[in-house]
Amino acid sequence: MTKLITAFALFVVCFISAQDQEAAPQKTGNQYEQGMGKAFGLWKEGKNTEASDLFERISAVETTTWLPNYYVALVNTTSAFGTKDKEKINVLLLKAQNALDTEMAKDQNNAELYVMQAMINTAWIVYDPMTNGQKLSGSTMELYAKAEAIAPNNPRVIFSKAEFEIGSARFWGKDIKPMCTQIDKAIELFAIFKPETPFSPKWGLDRALEAQKNCK
Repeated sequence: MTKLITAFALFVVCFISAQDQEAAPQKTGNQYEQGMGKAFGLWKEGKNTEASDLFERISAVETTTWLPNYYVALVNTTSAFGTKDKEKINVLLLKAQNALDTEMAKDQNNAELYVMQAMINTAWIVYDPMTNGQKLSGSTMELYAKAEAIAPNNPRVIFSKAEFEIGSARFWGKDIKPMCTQIDKAIELFAIFKPETPFSPKWGLDRALEAQKNCK
C-alpha cells in the first residue's frame, strides 16, 4: 500500500496546486462574470467551501455553461487530495461527482470533463489504493483516451494522462521515458494554448514544469 501511495504522490501535488494556477479574473461585466470572479477570489484565498458553494449557486442559474459545475468538481477534488479525513474525502468527492455528472449528462464531447473525471478517480485511488487501484486504473486510462481523441492538443489532457501513467509505471517498475516525452509535449502546448473564455481551465503548466524536472 505504501508503495502505491508513493507512486501517486505526484498527483496530490499536481491537483492541490491546481487552484494556484487559476488566477481570479477581473470582477467586471455582468452578474455571471462578477460571480465567477468572486468565486475564484475565494478559492485563491483558500476559502474552498465558500468558493464551491458560490460556484454551485452560479451553476443553478447559468445552466447553459459547464464551467461553474466544473469548478465545483475541481475545488472539491483538490480539497479531497488535501485531507486525510475519510469522512471529509467521501463528502468532497461525492459533491465533485454530482457536479460533474450534471455536465457530463449534457455533453459527452468535452475533453476537460473527462480529465476532471479522471482526477476524481485518481483521488479515490490515492484515498484507498488497495481497493480502488485495480478497480479504477483501467477506466481512468479510458477516460484519458477519450479526452485525447476529442482534444489531442489540449495540454491538460496530455500532461494529466502522462502523469497518471508515470504513477503506474513507477509502481510497476517500468520505464517512464515515454511519458516524460509527453510531458515535454504538454509544456510546448501550454505555450500556445488559448482558453476559450476568461474562466476556461488553464491550470497545469507550473506542475508540468515541475514534473519535467523529475524526469531528468
